[in-house]
Amino acid sequence: MTTRYIIPALTLALGLTWGSAARADHGEALTGTDARRVLEAAVGEAHRLGAPGGAIAVVDGSGDLVAFERLDGTFPAASRIAEGKARTAARFRRPTKVFEDLIVDKGRTSMTALQDFTPLQGGVPLVIGGRIVGAVGVSGAASAQQDTEIAVAAAASLAAESAAVRFFSAKSVEEAFAAGAPILEEPSYKIHASTREQAGRSEVHELDTDIFYVLRGSATFVTGGTLVGGEIVAPNEIRGSSIRDGVERKLVAGDLIIIPQGTPHWFRDVKGPFHYYTVKVTGR
Repeated sequence: MTTRYIIPALTLALGLTWGSAARADHGEALTGTDARRVLEAAVGEAHRLGAPGGAIAVVDGSGDLVAFERLDGTFPAASRIAEGKARTAARFRRPTKVFEDLIVDKGRTSMTALQDFTPLQGGVPLVIGGRIVGAVGVSGAASAQQDTEIAVAAAASLAAESAAVRFFSAKSVEEAFAAGAPILEEPSYKIHASTREQAGRSEVHELDTDIFYVLRGSATFVTGGTLVGGEIVAPNEIRGSSIRDGVERKLVAGDLIIIPQGTPHWFRDVKGPFHYYTVKVTGR
C-alpha cells in the first residue's frame, strides 16, 4: 500500500507572510491537479525502473508541501529527505544535484551549514510556461541516481502537459458562461467566459493585459483617462467608481478590444446579457 496525501490550496493560502511573499515573487501557480500529475508520473517511473521503494514530495514555489506519496518498502527517513530535496530545489531554483556536486567535487563543504538545506541529488524544479512553480523531491529508490531519474521524469511530464494542445467543447464553453466560470487559468494567461448584466466598477490591472471578444449584447466601454475613487482591492488590482476623461466606445457582437496593463477601463452602460471572452495575459 502506498501513502498519499494532497494539502488543499486553502490551507496553503493561510501560510506565513514570508511564504505568501515568496509565492508572489516566484509566480507560484502549482495546483492540486498539477501535484497529482507529478506524483503519478513519479510513481510510474519508479515502477518502470523497478525501484524497491521511494518517497516523493511535491512543493510549491516557496517550498511548502503540496503533495506526498511513499511507496511500499521505503525506509521511514526517506519521507523527510524527499521533502527537503524538493524544498531546496524550489527555493534555490536549481536541481539539488548541482549542490551535491559543488560539495563533493568542489569542496564547498561550508554549504552544509545552511539551514533547511538538503544538498542531495533527487530534487528537481517544476516548470510551467517557462516559469518555476515548485519542485519534486525523491528519496529511497535503488540509488541516488535513480532518485534523480524519477524526479526528472516527473518534472518533464508536467512541462509536457502544460505545453499540450487544449480543447474545450462547445458544451463546456456554454456551461462556463452559464456559471460565470474561468475556462482556463495558466500562470501566464487566463481565458474567462465573462457575462455582464449591468455596469461595473472601473478597473486597472497593473500586471494583466485584457483582450475582450464580444459574443452577444452591447455595452458602452470607457478606456484611458483617470480612475475616480481608486482603491487597491488585491495585489496589483485597483478598482474605482468611474473614469474621468476617458475614450468611449460602443461594443457589439464581433468587436475585439485590447486593454494594455495599467490602462483604466470601465463598462459604463450594459445592455445584457452581455457575453464576451476575456483573455488575460500576465506580464511580470
